[in-house]
Amino acid sequence: MRLIDGYLFRQMLFPAFLATSALTAVTLLSQSLTFLDVLVDQGQTVFVFLKVVLLTMPQMLALVMPIALFVAALVTLNRLHMEQEIVVCFAGGMSRWRVTAPAFRLAALAAVLTLFLQLWAQPVCARLMREELFKIRTDLAASLVQEGQFNQQAGGLTVYAQGADAQGQLRNVFIYQGRNGAATTYAAKTGRLTKRNGQPVLIMRKGSNQAYDAKGVLNHLSWDEYVFELSPFVSQEEVLHYKIPDRFLHELIFPDLTQPWEAQNRKKMLAEAHYRLSSPLYSLTLMALALTAVLGGSFSRTGYGRRIATAAGIAAGVRLLGFAAQSASSSTPALNVLQYLVPIVPLGFAAAQLYRSRLPDPPKGPAVAIPAYVRQAQ
Repeated sequence: MRLIDGYLFRQMLFPAFLATSALTAVTLLSQSLTFLDVLVDQGQTVFVFLKVVLLTMPQMLALVMPIALFVAALVTLNRLHMEQEIVVCFAGGMSRWRVTAPAFRLAALAAVLTLFLQLWAQPVCARLMREELFKIRTDLAASLVQEGQFNQQAGGLTVYAQGADAQGQLRNVFIYQGRNGAATTYAAKTGRLTKRNGQPVLIMRKGSNQAYDAKGVLNHLSWDEYVFELSPFVSQEEVLHYKIPDRFLHELIFPDLTQPWEAQNRKKMLAEAHYRLSSPLYSLTLMALALTAVLGGSFSRTGYGRRIATAAGIAAGVRLLGFAAQSASSSTPALNVLQYLVPIVPLGFAAAQLYRSRLPDPPKGPAVAIPAYVRQAQ
């Protein structure tokens, strides 16, 4: 029996892995579209872009794993049943529980992996992604200088650099500053963004500047080195703030109510905590629905298209109800119990359908002896 259990488990493991990989790749591809500005607008490298996208993988993996498991189970079980391998298992004396145990074992492993992703991997990767995006947003070189383009900043500042090397040195720098009726232009052969006394500066070498004052008088000056202060044009007030998906479970359940933001979003944080704890249940629920679609009725040589379509519709409805319950719980904490009931109730109904008695109703009238093979099946 252990040999058959292992065979059934392996038959579902590989399709589940392929389905999970495919769905994760699709979701990562769609997610990457939201981060295109990291590569295009912020002037970052492809490596940084890929790093930001891959850091969303734990969240995407936890989301698609129950769905991938459902699809893989339907495909595998339908094939095994149509090829009568499941029939052979029943004929060999295996109970319905023994036949379905490998599938539930795989679902339990997926549930444990989902719980690990939700409670640890997701917040860790989300924080790393948030820190990377904050670094990109506050990157002085990326925000101030875009190679080959005139970049306008607040305060009437326009900056142009023909190019930049791997060490961050700018070539052929041009700066225009116009305010209060005066205009000044700076042109330098090279430049470098750095900090002095904690303040951002642009050190330009081998250049000159021309200034028109309010009276229209032109002043020209050549120099070997000029330090241009950037602090008036760069915001120094931005601070790194972790959002709700970036928080660990204990931070969601026990927020710091002395912080105004956490006190204001306490209900949403609690709903997120219950979602992370309840989401692993969907792996078991969708697996039970898949098993019921194939094994929950009579054998058919023509396939189980209608039952599979019904199970797919129920699975989609259950998952959408889960999202609706999470959304409703964000404003009404008492509804958090629905986040557990939504997957548990269909799981119970599917299990009842799957393991219900297959014996005919007992005949009416005098009691009759039940054959031995029927008693054994019971």
